[in-house]
Amino acid sequence: MKTLKIFKLISITFLSIFLASCSDDDSDSPATEQTSQISIKMVDAPGDFEHVYVDVQDVMVKVNGDINSDAGWVSLGAENTGVVDLLELTGGVSLELADNYEVPSGTLNQIRLILGENNTVVMDGTTYDLNTPSAQQSGLKINVNTTLEPNYNYTFVLDFDANQSIVFAPDVSNINLTPVINASIEAETGVISGLVTDFETLGSQVMIEATNGVDTFTTYANETGNFVLAALPEGNYTVTLSVETSLGLADIVFTDVSVEAGQTVTLDSILFE
Repeated sequence: MKTLKIFKLISITFLSIFLASCSDDDSDSPATEQTSQISIKMVDAPGDFEHVYVDVQDVMVKVNGDINSDAGWVSLGAENTGVVDLLELTGGVSLELADNYEVPSGTLNQIRLILGENNTVVMDGTTYDLNTPSAQQSGLKINVNTTLEPNYNYTFVLDFDANQSIVFAPDVSNINLTPVINASIEAETGVISGLVTDFETLGSQVMIEATNGVDTFTTYANETGNFVLAALPEGNYTVTLSVETSLGLADIVFTDVSVEAGQTVTLDSILFE
């Protein structure tokens, strides 16, 4: 009888330990959170200025958060911060702000670009301060609302439109910076590029405008006559090139320019004269 009682006691003890062990494993082993990687770079749709300097301090994201709340923002520890000349971010040149930063999978609600106070514009050789509202310094919120699938890398392009972002008051010394920025996924957009072959003889800037009937994108040819319109959503575009009206040269128009994701459409060499 004593042997039987001991056996029963040992069996119950081992059963208790086993159950406790199972309970501990369940509590200490939460489901692994799935993640995605995001990269962010900035380009410019320039205005008719000599230089536009903006003071980039950080870039932040909100994933699976409440867009009406100030909580849930995560800094990506932006790279290449400091004062940047937007007019150098053209012709296929971009500024990398974040590279393969790991975030939870789900919905990327918003991207926030944090600006400092050292923002200026140069016109006719004169530098003017750009007044930057405190709300912009605390971060311009850009709605994205894009689904991030697990184990994918997404590259977002922030297109900083300098032409629309600089607002003049009646007094030229009072110029405001109100950033207009469009965000898109690089893999879901295409590019239109081209070359104005007689650019050096025109004596004028060449503005390039592309519209799909809903959105309009603009840029200028660089000093070699090359231009690039990047991060364009898929669709058919009308592309118009124009110079100063005083030259008396008609606009050059390309119709039904088809843009496909991940592809570059190169327009034929362009001559105004």
